[in-house]
Amino acid sequence: MKPIKVGLLGLGTVGTGVVRIVEGHQTDLQSQVGSPIVIEKVLVQNKSKARSISIDPAKLTEDAWDVIHHPDIDVIVEVMGGIETTRTYILEALARGKHVVTANKDLMALHGPEILAAAQENRCDVLYEASVAGGIPIIRTLIEGFSSDRITKIMGIVNGTTNYILTKMSQEGAAYADVLKEAQDLGYAEADPTSDVEGLDAARKMTILATLGFRANVALEDVDVKGISAISREDILYAKRLGYEVKLLGIAERQDDYISVGVQPTMVKTSHPIASVNGVYNAVYVYGEAVGETMFYGPGAGELPTATSVVADLVAVVKNLKLGVNGKQELLAYKEKKLKTDEQIASKYFILLHVADRAGVLAQITQAFAEHEVSLESVVQQPNPNIPEAEIIIITHDASKAAANRVLNSFERMDVVKTVKSVYRVEG
Repeated sequence: MKPIKVGLLGLGTVGTGVVRIVEGHQTDLQSQVGSPIVIEKVLVQNKSKARSISIDPAKLTEDAWDVIHHPDIDVIVEVMGGIETTRTYILEALARGKHVVTANKDLMALHGPEILAAAQENRCDVLYEASVAGGIPIIRTLIEGFSSDRITKIMGIVNGTTNYILTKMSQEGAAYADVLKEAQDLGYAEADPTSDVEGLDAARKMTILATLGFRANVALEDVDVKGISAISREDILYAKRLGYEVKLLGIAERQDDYISVGVQPTMVKTSHPIASVNGVYNAVYVYGEAVGETMFYGPGAGELPTATSVVADLVAVVKNLKLGVNGKQELLAYKEKKLKTDEQIASKYFILLHVADRAGVLAQITQAFAEHEVSLESVVQQPNPNIPEAEIIIITHDASKAAANRVLNSFERMDVVKTVKSVYRVEG
């Protein structure tokens, strides 16, 4: 029962959780893999820092190469974050024949193909379940659970910070700025929340999911991204009146081998299961040609949920070691990437207009939709006591993104349209 020795890069929130689980669940882990799993060396920024766990000081180092070049370490677990320096560490570890488990979404979104190719070349495993949805085993599900199916759509709430903000705005009528500050005070949002609230974090996660789901190398620049910072209380209120919740969704779709990937605030019908996912929780909805619709729900972050996914990957690596099948997972994308054009991307749209309050305006508005072959599901015109104009609320039937943009552009040339107040994709 030779122990499997692990090098841990990072001892922050997730790294601490990894140590807790590996040491606290040792009997269970040994029963699964047939060997003790030992954390041999840990990279930290400051060896003298007080910590919430007890760990042998001799195992701590401030030099990453002490971990990566350690001759007895079999597996590197990376939970330190960062991109370029971390990429260097991981590629060096793979070159030395060490397997890698990482929770680094930024790294895998930007350099995943390179890292996976290096892993295959060196017959090593690289597993990264925790990089997308914390404790939800969505990557393993896409690779293994859907191996016999053909995925056509992946739709998810994959950022807990934005979901917390939108939930509070919906349930309490709070303003965006107020809820953002509350999220920062609670530690859900960073001091600089840009990555979360502007959709960048979700975009990186959707890059990973789309690449795995569609077996094509989707790049971050292929993702159309819009965040939540412009969402108002009025938008939330109108959505609720019409039977929708506003969620920041990542949506990846495939049709006839052409794919599209986007992250944007979306109005979701309240009857759809994903509309009821609230707070910091995540959910991923997967559509398969054979299985139909499936949904995966759970905590998207946090010390122990994320560490659970990391250690599950560690167990998978050790099992592969025992079987002698490391580096044979075939995670590399093999399909040509074909991106949809705006003419091929279709959805329903919610459009809120402020228009001149006089006869004949509604006819001009509906004519603009007709000219660009966009059919309408519903149209509501109403006065607003807070503005001098009237409001027109429109929900379209499925229309191409290009056609919707042509309609919006035509509104800019119409003197009766004072403001295009809001535009949202509609799901459900």
